[in-house]
Amino acid sequence: MKNVSILFKVHLPYLLRSYRFFDIGQDHYYYDDFTNKSNLLKTAKKSFLPMNDLLLELIAKHTKNFKVSFSISGTTLDQFEKLTPEVIASFQKLAATGNVDFVGETYSHSLASIVSEQEFEKQARAHSAKIKQLFGVEPTVFANTDLIYSDAIGEQVFDMGFKGMIAEGAKQVLGWKSPNFLYCNANNPRLKVLLRNYKLSDDVSLRFSNHSWSEYPLTADKFVHWVQAIPENEEIVNLVFDYATFGTYQPASTGIFDFFKTFVNQAISQKFSFPTFAESIDTLQPVSVLSVPSITSCIDEERDLTTAVGNNLQKQALDGLYNLLPCLNTVNDAGIIADWNKLQNSDHLYYMSMRNSVQGENPYPTHYEAFINYMNIIGDMEERIQKAPKIESFETLSGEEIDSEIEKYSELLRQLMEAKKHQKKRKNNC
Repeated sequence: MKNVSILFKVHLPYLLRSYRFFDIGQDHYYYDDFTNKSNLLKTAKKSFLPMNDLLLELIAKHTKNFKVSFSISGTTLDQFEKLTPEVIASFQKLAATGNVDFVGETYSHSLASIVSEQEFEKQARAHSAKIKQLFGVEPTVFANTDLIYSDAIGEQVFDMGFKGMIAEGAKQVLGWKSPNFLYCNANNPRLKVLLRNYKLSDDVSLRFSNHSWSEYPLTADKFVHWVQAIPENEEIVNLVFDYATFGTYQPASTGIFDFFKTFVNQAISQKFSFPTFAESIDTLQPVSVLSVPSITSCIDEERDLTTAVGNNLQKQALDGLYNLLPCLNTVNDAGIIADWNKLQNSDHLYYMSMRNSVQGENPYPTHYEAFINYMNIIGDMEERIQKAPKIESFETLSGEEIDSEIEKYSELLRQLMEAKKHQKKRKNNC
C-alpha cells in the first residue's frame, strides 16, 4: 500500500498601491483595492470554488479513503470573509466531512520565524485561533511560510504545542536519504517532521503544461506509475501544492482538474491511502533524526531564503519592518496593527528579488521600485506609531507612581476582603 499525503497551501497577498514619498504623513491607506478584489474574485472562480467542489465529489465517492490537508494564511481568510464569504462556506463544507484537516502557519504568511520568536509565536497562535473559529479544528501540525524550517525553528514550533511540522525535502539536507519517511527534529526528537517530495509536487505545480518538458504530457496513469515505482519500504509520499495551481497557474484548459480527479480515482483503485499529515504523524514512526542547522524553504532551486532576503534591499526592508516592533507593541490602535500584519506578507520581499522566477509575477516594473514603494509605507507607519495612543504599562511608571499604584490596589483588595467577610457573616445569620 502506498501512502500519499496532500497539502494545499492557500495564500493571496495584499498588493500595495503606488505610494509616493509625498504621501508619507498625508495618506495612511496602502492597498490596491481594485487589483486585490479582482485577483481574489478571479482566483476564487477559477481555482478555489471549482477545486473545493471536486474535493467534495471525491470525498463523497471514496469516503474515508480520501483525505487532504489545507494551510490557509490568516490574512487570506480575512479577505475571504470580507469579499468572498462563499469561499469560506465552501471550505466549511469540506471541514464538515471530517476528511479535511487544517494545519497551522503564520497568520500573515510572514518571515517572523527568522526575525522574532515572540512575533512568530504570536502569529502561530492567532492563526490557530482563527482556524478553530471558522472550521472547528485545532491544528496539531505546522507548515511555516514557504515551508521555512531549521532545527531551532522546529524546536520552537514544538514548544508552541504542535506535534509535527512539514518541511522541504531539500537535497542539501537529505543527501542520500529519501524524503519519503517520517523524521524527527534534531533539537527536540518529540517533534515529528514530514518532508515535501518536491520533484513530484513540482511536476504538477510547475511542469504540468510545459510543452518543452521531456515528460509532457503528464497523465494520471504516468503519475500513479511514478508513485508506485517508489521503493516499497518508503512509507509516505508528501505532495504540497499551491492551491492556485489548479485553475489559475495551470488553467482548466490544460486538463489539470481532470488529471487530479483521475489520479485520485486510479490511485485508490490501486489501494493507495490518502492520510492527512496529522494522521501520518500519529501512525508512523520516525526512521531517524533530521539535522537541519541552516534554514531551508521550498522556494527556487536553492531551497533556502535567497529569494526572500538574498539582496541588500530585501534585508533593509525586513529590518525596517521589524525595527518597528518594539514601539508597535506599545500602540493602542487596531488600524495600525492590522496594517502591520498585512505588511508582513512575505510576497512584498519577494517582489524585491532580482531573480527571473519572481519577475513574471511581480506587480512592479523593477525590484528597486518595489523596495522604494515599500519603504515609503514603512516611513509612514513609523510616523503613525510615534503619534498613536499608547497602551498603559506599569513598566513606564516611576518608583513613586508604582508605590502609589500598590497602595491604591492594596486598599481595594482590603475593601473586597472586608465585603466578603460581611457577606459570609450575613449568610451564617440566615
